[in-house]
Amino acid sequence: MRSYVFSTGLFSAVTSGLTLLRALREGETFTWRQALAWASWAISVALVIGTIVDVRRAEKGETLPADSPVHGKEAKLAYKNLNR
Repeated sequence: MRSYVFSTGLFSAVTSGLTLLRALREGETFTWRQALAWASWAISVALVIGTIVDVRRAEKGETLPADSPVHGKEAKLAYKNLNR
């Protein structure tokens, strides 16, 4: 669980979300650029969560779809999980 919480993708998503929140608190008007920044942030958070779920499934030995970033590494991750 520690490897998921301290992953660079999650850390990056949290810090960028804090930056976006800080911009809202400064009282600036909400523009289309901010809307795009929030949409981009939501997409990056969804990708991070999806990757975490895929890694967990791979460590359990389940097969993953071909579009997963860890596809093809299921056996290696399951072997690492057994050695723990």
